[in-house]
Amino acid sequence: MYDIKGYYDAETVSEAAALLAEKPQLKLIAGGTDVLIKMHGGQWEGVELLSLRKIKSMEEIRIEDDGTIIIGAMATFSKIYHNPILKEEIPIITEAAVSMGGPQIRNMATIGGNVCNGVTSADSASSLFALNAQLKLVSKSGERIVPIREFYLGPGKVALNSGEILTELRIAREDYQGFGGQYIKFAMREAMDIATLGVAVVCKVQNKYFEEVRIGLGVAGPTPLRCLEAEEFARGKEISSETLAEIGKLAIKSTKARTSWRASKEYREHLVEELTQRALRVAVVNAGGVEVV
Repeated sequence: MYDIKGYYDAETVSEAAALLAEKPQLKLIAGGTDVLIKMHGGQWEGVELLSLRKIKSMEEIRIEDDGTIIIGAMATFSKIYHNPILKEEIPIITEAAVSMGGPQIRNMATIGGNVCNGVTSADSASSLFALNAQLKLVSKSGERIVPIREFYLGPGKVALNSGEILTELRIAREDYQGFGGQYIKFAMREAMDIATLGVAVVCKVQNKYFEEVRIGLGVAGPTPLRCLEAEEFARGKEISSETLAEIGKLAIKSTKARTSWRASKEYREHLVEELTQRALRVAVVNAGGVEVV
């Protein structure tokens, strides 16, 4: 049974923001796959819910005139996976989407809910980190844009202020155009399990050299993270097995892995080193480079 004290629907962002300002105790519900688990587990008792499901504008996926790709926070993972814009321009996002649970979960779970849950294992997070995603947060008093790397504050904690709603995710043209990418989810039961490690890599190549590399990791620390030292090393380096091996080793330096019942710290670090190289090999080819042998 679910202990729901009250339930409200909103049909526009402004209506939702006004309701949230009037009743700050309301908990937002998008797809509900995370919220209902918390309620069923007794974490939220006597809760009042504000549903965003009727706000159709928050489901849109589009390209703006300046090339920025907009992903509405209420877009489900199924919609993201099948979207022709994302398949063409940022396929790494669709790879992450299809790795998220089974078909029933993907039909309900939204990318906004996945991000706002604040967990390091979120399937979308490492790809969004690698793509320098920006988040649009709206409240009754206005709106602000927050880089996703500043949004995650700690395990289950995000920089969502009282009264704010995540309405869309924005990826600028310069952060995806000309890049090849690859997402790898390592889990015991693949999509049907929480990730033991998530690795997202995007790169841009010039002839036989790396022009730019970005590496996003999930479950390698208390929040998703970027491997900045490895990225800086990669810039301008010749693409080779030796370069990839060094990038893999340097990627470990950015991690804050820990031992859990899923995997030991040492095993997670081994996965970081190995899967970063594996993802880069594919990303290089996807970026128009030659296969690394």
